Amino acid sequence: MGTPVIDMQGIWSQYRDVVIHKDLSFRVEAGQVIALVGGSGSGKTTLLREILGLLKPVRGQVRLFGTDLHDPDPIQQRDVRRRLGMLFQQGALFSALSVYDNIAFPLRELRFLDEDWIYELVLLKLAMVELEPEDAGLMPAELSGGMVKRVALARALSLEPELLLLDEPTAGLDPVRSQNFVALIRNLQKSLGFTVVLVTHDIDTIYGLNSHVAVLAEQRILVQGPLDEVVQVDHPVIRQFFGDHRS
Repeated sequence: MGTPVIDMQGIWSQYRDVVIHKDLSFRVEAGQVIALVGGSGSGKTTLLREILGLLKPVRGQVRLFGTDLHDPDPIQQRDVRRRLGMLFQQGALFSALSVYDNIAFPLRELRFLDEDWIYELVLLKLAMVELEPEDAGLMPAELSGGMVKRVALARALSLEPELLLLDEPTAGLDPVRSQNFVALIRNLQKSLGFTVVLVTHDIDTIYGLNSHVAVLAEQRILVQGPLDEVVQVDHPVIRQFFGDHRS
């Protein structure tokens, strides 16, 4: 087994006097799809932010691709973060930028691609998420909820990340659009081979992605493993979350 994509050890997370995670460990191997589930306040979003480097745990170490995420060397930090892609819950598109410029934004930040290359890459990313070239000129306010998700996914994939983080990827979508978006993510993951960690409360999304599951409870990862094994664990949080799916 090679170097894990994510290796978190001894994580303590705390807001003022409230302890969110206590001696938490979380490991994700290359190519895995893992859903983080748990009750409200269990620290799912906090854990995602720590993986992104937006938050630093009070104690413990976060290693991505074998590198300390909080290495003081700014070049190391930059190189690690370029290997990540993030899809935020509401898309978080820049409202003043067109679809084209939203997707082009991370590419322009590299500062070594000319506009011709960026143009080709933006069209490629649009095609990957099953959008048309003419959609590039639209503004975020003109997009449906499903299109916002696809544009945000195209932007998250713009730098061809090895790790894709998803925060409630199907939130706000109707059942048909949700099913289609899950199928898109599943197909892209299979064809490109990136690792996926997602926070979700939607059981259909978990089953649709055929993901492993990590259950956050009692300030730690209570259990982690294949979906069909996790649902059989006899614990109140798992019984409540999966309900009839356990039978």
